[in-house]
Amino acid sequence: MSGAAVALRVYSSRAERLQSSAATRESGWVRVVLIAIALAFFTVFLLMPLFAVFGEALRQGFEVYANALIDSETVYSLKLTLLAAAISLPLNLVFGVAAAWAIAKFEFRGKHFLITLIDLPFSVSPVVAGLIYVLLFGAQGWFAPLLQAWDVKIIFAVPGIVLATVFVTFPFVARELIPLMQAQGKDEEEAAVVLGARGWQTFWYVTLPNIKWGLLYGVILCNARAMGEFGAVSVVSGHIRGETNTLPLHVEILYNEYQFSAAFAVASLLAFLALITLGIKTWVEHKAAQQGAH
Repeated sequence: MSGAAVALRVYSSRAERLQSSAATRESGWVRVVLIAIALAFFTVFLLMPLFAVFGEALRQGFEVYANALIDSETVYSLKLTLLAAAISLPLNLVFGVAAAWAIAKFEFRGKHFLITLIDLPFSVSPVVAGLIYVLLFGAQGWFAPLLQAWDVKIIFAVPGIVLATVFVTFPFVARELIPLMQAQGKDEEEAAVVLGARGWQTFWYVTLPNIKWGLLYGVILCNARAMGEFGAVSVVSGHIRGETNTLPLHVEILYNEYQFSAAFAVASLLAFLALITLGIKTWVEHKAAQQGAH
């Protein structure tokens, strides 16, 4: 390499560092104020409510707290919450991957309409989503005669809870993967096809390794939303104790009955599940950042 080229390379490197430094150069008091504002919001809106939940749950002692958690209705609500999440996750995973693959890798009629449909649960109130299912599958719904003929119950039963959970959670995986796949382009897949790989082989050995961390991140967000869903599930569940109450609904019932310690105990269980989800999310982000660095 010539001396002029070396000098030009050194000059470009210094210029980039100066630009980066200039872009983030702020006086000390500005940084202190920004950090203080961030910490204040974090403390007031996250830490304090979290500590308040656990504090209220344990106010009457650990025995009351433990009894609220091992209560049969609480255990059933937990099982139903996990069941709804366990069913909705695979469905959203399949839909999300298929939709992201189609939108990012192909051009077709109705592509923008499909993107709009994916974003629909973000703009529609969960309560409205629940009412839609009541309109379709309720006792006076469009499909009521067919359901009665086959003796199938959806509203005020577990299937309705699963359907409502699927509706409010299905954008998360797709929306996480679409920009990731679009940024990666189609070069690697096209090269694999030229080399003789079939569609499934291309996806399994080329696409999936590139999107695995984004896919896992979308699944985590989907799971967190599924376990915490209240509005849509509240409409279709009927609030039948021991049958159609998920954990959020069980918390509401206990609170309305002035069983405050039990309500906060169950709420602390939801908070604990959220903390586990947050820990997994942080780990996934860390691993994805490490992979990106390499």
